[in-house]
Amino acid sequence: MIEGEKIKIKVCGMRDSNNIAHVTALGPDYMGFIFYGPSPRYVGPDFRLFDKAPANIVRVGVFVNEANDEIMTRSKIAGFDHVQLHGNETVQQAGDLKASGFTVIKVFSVDDDFDFAITKPFIPVVDFFLFDTKGKFHGGNARTFNWKVLSRYDQDVPFFLSGGITPENVNDINALDGMNLYALDVNSGVEVAPGLKDIKKLKTLFEAVDKLRLKRTTP
Repeated sequence: MIEGEKIKIKVCGMRDSNNIAHVTALGPDYMGFIFYGPSPRYVGPDFRLFDKAPANIVRVGVFVNEANDEIMTRSKIAGFDHVQLHGNETVQQAGDLKASGFTVIKVFSVDDDFDFAITKPFIPVVDFFLFDTKGKFHGGNARTFNWKVLSRYDQDVPFFLSGGITPENVNDINALDGMNLYALDVNSGVEVAPGLKDIKKLKTLFEAVDKLRLKRTTP
């Protein structure tokens, strides 16, 4: 068990260059960029992050049911070595990406009836899981799920928590003390419009997360 480790923050759904600059100034650990056409936060096929983005912020390409060739092509253009698989990707697909040198985050959409056994085959081929709210959209549903169900997860793989996280509910994360929570993934809960983050809200959230010191269980 890791005592009092700081929870990392990923700001996802970035698209606007000025907004990206303001968010990077807050110092998130990760930033996510969505390569999924139907999403209102879609960055477009030829997206490149501007050169002045701090190198210590990990950039993550977010894909939904995309072929690996396309994922690798888009990631090379954008300069990503982290990929987030947000659809129904297979264990084989995740494993092939990891074998190609990518850090792989596999997303699962969670509700009260979610069977965590589904995650088991992915354990050898991913670096992180991300648990998001099951809803109409592939992310960005602006709703939390019942975090109590995470007590049924065996904690084998560190996870990102996503789904409607806001400055108002972030302190409820304390209920996950002793789990393998690695990072928070924030998106729609800190937006003024899709793809446009509210910097004041984000700053408040960052300050609140900085005060959280949860014990983290590791295998």
